Amino acid sequence: MNQEHLDLCNLTPSCSIEAFDCAEDDLNEFLKEESNDYQDELLAKTYLLMNAENGDVVAYYSLLNDVIRLENTEKSIRNRINRKIPFNKQRNHYPAVKVGRLAVDKSYAHQGIGRLILDSVKYVFTHGNRTGCRFLTVDALADATGFYERNGFRFFTQQDENHDTRLMYFDLKDFL
Repeated sequence: MNQEHLDLCNLTPSCSIEAFDCAEDDLNEFLKEESNDYQDELLAKTYLLMNAENGDVVAYYSLLNDVIRLENTEKSIRNRINRKIPFNKQRNHYPAVKVGRLAVDKSYAHQGIGRLILDSVKYVFTHGNRTGCRFLTVDALADATGFYERNGFRFFTQQDENHDTRLMYFDLKDFL
């Protein structure tokens, strides 16, 4: 799909989202039944990527504030996170933004749209961001971890290796 035909907009209650189908029930349900409530409660902000030619919802993603906490983590994890941060700036926690949900409609799948969304989020939080934010995080569905790995995300720990979701992170300094 030509990126020139994509428009980014904020989700509003008047948006037509019923036709969206990413083939993952949990992600479809979030968009259609929960996303507006999350926005009303200021818990997450959802964005729609629209096909300007026909009005289709091509994809959506939700962002929310997060933190990477290192207080009770394994020493190897603390060292891996802190390694790139100057010693005098190292902390026990770092500001992050969580990609709460990211889904592409199945009719637009495998066209690089997910990568485009992640690159756009990385750009927004490294250029002109209004607050400090060092990391992106995601609780990736097990079958989506490969996608996030190809986009530079790393596993936070191996302890969740056999879980339905895996905590992953991306160091925004790597995008600069």
